[in-house]
Amino acid sequence: MTNLRPLVQTRQQSPSKIKFLALSITAACCTSMLTISSASAATNDLTEVPADSSAQPLSVNDFIKCTDLKVPSARLACYDKATVGEELPLGREKIPLDLAGTVKATFSELRPTAVFAGETQVEDDTETESSPGVPTEADNEKLAKVGITVDDLSAYTPLSLAYDLDKNNELGTWTVRPHKPIYLMPAYIQYNANRNPDTPTQHPDSNDLEDYQAKYDDNVELKAQISLKTKILEDVFDTNADVWFGYTQQMHWQVYNEDNSRPFRATDYMPEFFITQPVTANLPFNGRLRMLGAGAIHHSNGQSDPWSRSWNRIYLMGGAEWGKLSLLPKIWTHVKDSGDDSDNPDITDYYGHGELQALYDFGKGETLSATGRFNFDTEKGAIELDYTLPLTRDVHGFIQLFHGYGESIIDYNKETTAVGIGLSLNDWKGL
Repeated sequence: MTNLRPLVQTRQQSPSKIKFLALSITAACCTSMLTISSASAATNDLTEVPADSSAQPLSVNDFIKCTDLKVPSARLACYDKATVGEELPLGREKIPLDLAGTVKATFSELRPTAVFAGETQVEDDTETESSPGVPTEADNEKLAKVGITVDDLSAYTPLSLAYDLDKNNELGTWTVRPHKPIYLMPAYIQYNANRNPDTPTQHPDSNDLEDYQAKYDDNVELKAQISLKTKILEDVFDTNADVWFGYTQQMHWQVYNEDNSRPFRATDYMPEFFITQPVTANLPFNGRLRMLGAGAIHHSNGQSDPWSRSWNRIYLMGGAEWGKLSLLPKIWTHVKDSGDDSDNPDITDYYGHGELQALYDFGKGETLSATGRFNFDTEKGAIELDYTLPLTRDVHGFIQLFHGYGESIIDYNKETTAVGIGLSLNDWKGL
């Protein structure tokens, strides 16, 4: 009798063999096709002359550089240019002025002499105390293992991003960017609202005051602010300085005052020109001076007498960082009107001659900003706290507390306390 077991085993193994044979044939065919395509492409490359003989070869590093661009359209354009080997639309990196070296060289040469960071090396063997948020030696060692230094991190700090201190933004000049916070607070409550606005030169009569008090009698308002800036010139004076124009408009809207047709109680207009200069200098507690600047600003409310308020000032400012903490000191002088035409000649008695702004960046969009100003002669001033908390990718919760003089220019000489809650409509870092 014939033994059928081997035959059965052979039939059981045949499907796997058939699969293996099919895969082998497919692989052989694909390999042949790829070989033919490669040979054809190589032949075409040898026979065809490129349209642009100056085009650079495709580089992976160029694609990696494009990922640093923040604007999606600029990033896509960068990819296109990297593909054909064209020059990439990347913002030019800036080299800040070495402030100590510049001062030393200026006095040594007896003429203005700019010294940039890296041209001189200042030895400093003194030990400095660390401050919160500043990388320690252990942190620096960890960063060094992955090829990152503190200087690399500085290009992404709030100060650097706001004023292009380390690298020009790919948006270039004459493009609109956020300046001060852009917010909308539907609930803004003033606990001791100003019902009798006046100045040494603006004295409303009883009828004007009565009308004002009847028209703006609601302590709950909507407060909003729009603030934008654009870079006019970049890298001027051969020192990588930039020239900017900024515009801020702040509004107090009595939106819940239905009986008086929901009027705008106050609107402040603040156009300004300013210049920023990237610098570098060591500060105590492991801090760094990052920027110096100067500017001129006009501040008014656009009203007629007796409610008109306005003043002009020129200012000097600086920018420094201690890890996650940024400081922006500013001092100014009041450019007074000639004669007795000033609407508010005593405004510096309440606004003071400068302010100090501090920002602590908790990360992931959460920030706390404090702005204070004080006149030591009159002992009057103000403090404002702004807190932002991310809600979505583009919208942040916004809380503001204010106490002191000058909450708006119509209230410059009246002490008020206010609190508001709403939304911040841009990724504002508070500077």
